[in-house]
Amino acid sequence: MKTLQDINWADWKPKERATLLFVIQGDQTLLIHKKRGLGAGNINAPGGRIEAGETPAQGAVREVEEELCITPHNVSLCGELFFQFTDEFSIHCTVFKADSYTGTPTETDEAIPHWCPLDGIPYDSMWEDDRYWIPHMLTNTPFRGYFLFEKESMLDHRLELS
Repeated sequence: MKTLQDINWADWKPKERATLLFVIQGDQTLLIHKKRGLGAGNINAPGGRIEAGETPAQGAVREVEEELCITPHNVSLCGELFFQFTDEFSIHCTVFKADSYTGTPTETDEAIPHWCPLDGIPYDSMWEDDRYWIPHMLTNTPFRGYFLFEKESMLDHRLELS
């Protein structure tokens, strides 16, 4: 697998389903310094794997509650991400955003909260794919992103906007 064309997307099934949820307040978004798991050490939005019986939106809210001790409100769907890794791991990620929350963002064993200006998102400290789709999420443009990774290095990508 060297390009996205090497993948049969019609029959593709992810090994994991996950979420990301961006809490946006004014001209800032709440990101995390990820402390463990896939992407540990990177900056990302809160999120994680969907549990059995959960919808993607329910999983997104639960993950934010677990990682940051806040409950997001007015959650809306933004797009979908399809990740294939050369080691056979694959993940389908549903991306959401929220415009309010209750609670106080608090460090947990999974994440350190980090408010970031929307015009200063630290793409160099994030997964390589983020720079391609986050700007569309911020402008409310629905997207579907397809990404091929070898470990943490992106080999190929395609972004579809609607």
